[in-house]
Order: sequence, then C-alpha cells, then structure tokens
Amino acid sequence: MRGVSLGVAVLCVIAAGAPVNAAAQGDRTAARPVDRILAIVGSKPILASQVEEQLVLAQAQGLKVPSDSAGREAARRQILTQMVEEELLVQQAERDTTIKVSDQEVQDQVEQTVQNVRKQFTAVTEFQAQLRAAGFQSEEEWRRWLADNQRRSILQQRLIELLRQKGKLRPIPPTEVQMREFWQQNSAQQPKRPASISFRQIVIVSQPDSVGKARARQLAESLVVALRHGANFADVAKKFSADTASREQGGDLGWFRRGQMVKEFEDVAFRLRPGEISPPVESPFGYHIIRVERVQPAEVLARHVLIAPEISPAQIDSARRRAALVHDALAAGASFDSLARRYGDESEEKLADGLPLSQLPPDYQVAIGNDTVLGLKPVFEVGGNTRRPKFVVLEVTKRLPEGELTFEDVKDRIRESLSQQLAVRHYLDLLRRTTYVDIRL
Repeated sequence: MRGVSLGVAVLCVIAAGAPVNAAAQGDRTAARPVDRILAIVGSKPILASQVEEQLVLAQAQGLKVPSDSAGREAARRQILTQMVEEELLVQQAERDTTIKVSDQEVQDQVEQTVQNVRKQFTAVTEFQAQLRAAGFQSEEEWRRWLADNQRRSILQQRLIELLRQKGKLRPIPPTEVQMREFWQQNSAQQPKRPASISFRQIVIVSQPDSVGKARARQLAESLVVALRHGANFADVAKKFSADTASREQGGDLGWFRRGQMVKEFEDVAFRLRPGEISPPVESPFGYHIIRVERVQPAEVLARHVLIAPEISPAQIDSARRRAALVHDALAAGASFDSLARRYGDESEEKLADGLPLSQLPPDYQVAIGNDTVLGLKPVFEVGGNTRRPKFVVLEVTKRLPEGELTFEDVKDRIRESLSQQLAVRHYLDLLRRTTYVDIRL
C-alpha cells in the first residue's frame, strides 16, 4: 500500500545521503522536538517521526512535495493515510494463522538489499558515513529496520494473495469518470509513449533425436547416482548444467511458487523433501536433477542440474525447413491458430501487443527492429550460437512511433489497476469497521 519499493527506496536514500530520520540529523547536542502520536491503529501508535521518515523516502524516489506549509501538511496527511492502511493489513495478516513469514526469507531479502546498496560505494567508510547521514547509528540498526519493513511488506502481499485465492478480493470495475480522474491526476507524470511494435509469431524449436535424448538421460542417471553417493551438488551443476542462468550459482534457482516453472519440473519439486535428490525429470528443456533446499507454505528453495540433449545439424535443418513451410502456408492464407497449435513451441508467447522496441531481444532487433513495413517477415533464427536454435515465423500487425501518451493508450491498464485498487479499498473499509482507528493529525 505504501507505494515505495523497500529496496529501491533504501538505495535512493542511502546512495543519495538523504536523511531518513529528520529528528536524528544536525547537532546531536541540540534540543530535539518531542515526538507525538498522529494515529492509533488497534493498539499500535503511528508517530510523527515515522511520517517524516516516509515523506523523505518518497522525496528520494522523486515525489514532488510542495515547499509551502499547507502543501507539506497535505502530503503528510496522504502518507499518514497510507501508513494507517498498511497497518490495518499487517495486523489482519498477523491474525491469520495460515500466513507465515520465515526469518530466513526475511534475512535473504535483507542481505540482497544490503549487497545491492553496498555496491554503490567504493569504500566501507563511505558506506558507513552515508548510513550515519541517514540517521542509522550502525549497519546492524539499518538491518533491523530493513528486516521489519521487509516482514511487513511480505505479510501484506501474502494477505492480498490469500484473499484473491479465496475470492474475497474481487476486482471492482471503475467508472469512466474514475478512470478519467485518475488519468488527469497522473498524466503529467507519465513518460512519453515509446516506439512500439505489435506482432504474432510461431516459434519452431530444434528438437533432439532419439539418440541425443538417450545419451542425455544416461548422463543424468549417472549424475544422480554420484550425487546420492555424496558428490557436491553445486560442483556438479557448474560442470554439467546447460542452464546458463543458474549454472554459475551451483544450480541455485532461489525461492519459487507454482506457475513459475514448467509443469513437469514443478510436479516433482513440490513433492520432494529438503535434501532429497530427484531422479531425472524430463521437460521440453531436457532432463533435470532437482534438490530442494528448504520448503515453506506454497514455496520451495531448490537447485537443479539441467542435462540438455545434443541436437544434431540434421535436426536443426529439419526445424528450419518446418519454419519455411509454416511461413509459406501462412502467406497462402492458412489459419494462424491452426499452424501455431501444430508447429509452435508452447512455451513461447504467440502475440505481442504494443511491445516497446527497446525491449525486443537482440535477434529480433536485427531481424525487424528497423523494418517499418507491416506484414509477414522472412523466417529468422534465434539463438544461433546456442545448443537449441529456434526459427521464428513472424507477422508485424502494428507499429507506433514515439509520442505523447493519450488516455486511450493507457485506458485498459488504468481500468485493471483501478479495479484492483478499488477491491483493496473496499476491504480496507471493512477492516476499519472492526478495528479501532484514531487519527489525530
């Protein structure tokens, strides 16, 4: 609800040397103003110093706060409202015994934030000086502050997710008037519309033959035996895994939930006990060897080794020929949907609507980045220097140059965002009826 990303806000504040706690700045011997309670939620007070802290955090992220007293007071009221709403959600999440936040996941996030911030400084002394300038007496004090905020953030997220899963937080469609009011209030802060492209595509992936698959499975089975007899999992991953994203981290995939990995992988990963090593698990990418490190409700922390079958030049040529046939069939008027179902890789998105040109992958940039003509394009190769090249049959349906965003450009996104906000707002109204709230500002 706060609208300030913890990691980014801390990075902005620390790197910029902005004061987090205004009461902690200046001459330490000078008289400090007496803190006061601005609101009480349940039995939890919200202090004036906490509101000032959030005001400075918001400013560090670029929020324009008026310099006049009336304007700053209005900003404080808005921040106080956000803090009250956050506290309502946190207290409700703490009352729900099904919502768990482990100390380990909080510390993992804190450590990641600390490492990201430290990278901004060339010397430890400079980092420590900025911490003191931000009102923290030590790194340990800053870590405790981070941990508290991270825990609160996770509690809110889990509560909202749980409510949506139970159907208790259904989106409330906004009216046209509400959407236009939102646009008028926020249009000045909107960036320019980037140059964008819309297209549909059918991606044909090179497939291994039976010999390549058999060799890969044999290697995976031998590695499982070695791992179960005590071989170091991280070392095996670094030496054998074909997953370039996790290989150098010893196969570490981090925490993930259902829906983030391919189904074949998830079905096994969510059944394993911590420390258990799976047999080879076949997926479209090859054979996975999985070891779950830790588990918590709806999440697992795991490593894997991916053994990808070798794909012969003959199989690559076969995929190239299939792509050419699909291209010619589409040009002749065949159904896109039928061709996509029959030949396309299911893991690849078939449609892209309004994708900024800057977000096109490099191979796409080369093939279509400077082509302003709509229609079907020549087949092009993606990942030519990888083990498993792909061939793309692509039709450009729309291109837009850079320009000013209009209400129509963002109307659908405004509707989606507001409908979620209104659902949360309705839930907060219900919480206010059952929770003591006293605002004193």
